[in-house]
Amino acid sequence: MTAQNPIVFQIENLNLFYGEKQALKEISIAIYEKEVTALIGPSGCGKSTFLRVLNRMNDLIDSCHITGNVTYHDQDIYQPKTDVNGLRKSVGMVFQKPNPFPMSIQDNLIYGPKCQGIRDRFLLKQIVEQSLKQAALWDEVKDRLKESALALSGGQQQRLCIARTIAMKPEVILMDEPTSALDPVATAKIEDLISSLKQDYTIIIVTHNMQQAARISDKTAFFLMGELIEYGDANQLFSTPENKKTEEYITGRFG
Repeated sequence: MTAQNPIVFQIENLNLFYGEKQALKEISIAIYEKEVTALIGPSGCGKSTFLRVLNRMNDLIDSCHITGNVTYHDQDIYQPKTDVNGLRKSVGMVFQKPNPFPMSIQDNLIYGPKCQGIRDRFLLKQIVEQSLKQAALWDEVKDRLKESALALSGGQQQRLCIARTIAMKPEVILMDEPTSALDPVATAKIEDLISSLKQDYTIIIVTHNMQQAARISDKTAFFLMGELIEYGDANQLFSTPENKKTEEYITGRFG
């Protein structure tokens, strides 16, 4: 079933440099629709750099340049005519540390839609409720919408950030270690949320937690020193990896 899902991102022979330093080397990988793809590997191996390639967040770094092809629905996202803001609307991002805006819960969620020109109060109210429900946060905050988002717990703040991303109606959600700063209970809630969100979204997540990657991902990619060592079905990769380096990493013998 998963192999038949349409390709969302096709990456071919991707190389990325920060000045003279090469951070990604000849990466070729396909990301499939409505699946969870986990990116694993030791710190500094290129996982987060690769993630940021997909919505051109690396553009913000002057010394960064790439070679190779990155297509989103068969469109080269690095061609000069690309609407980068439109790309980032379709390919949202959730960061490692929860980063709610210093405003109310409700205003966090309507900030993006308002920037897109939505002014209808009923529609904005709908966006708030639907986004919070999809992020499994509505029942916890529905009576506190005008309170500061900064008063929420860390786990609630991260789910709010996911809801804020959802409010922009993306197709793809990028997640850069979204549970690394959370306790086990909050982490479990985020994992459950990710598993439910893949019914509607394509999710690509960077994680250092092998058990988490095995639990939530459909496909897993193992990066090492800027190279893609192995990519495939998560169950197979964690049970019978094809590459010896993958086996050594997931069993804790290095990394």
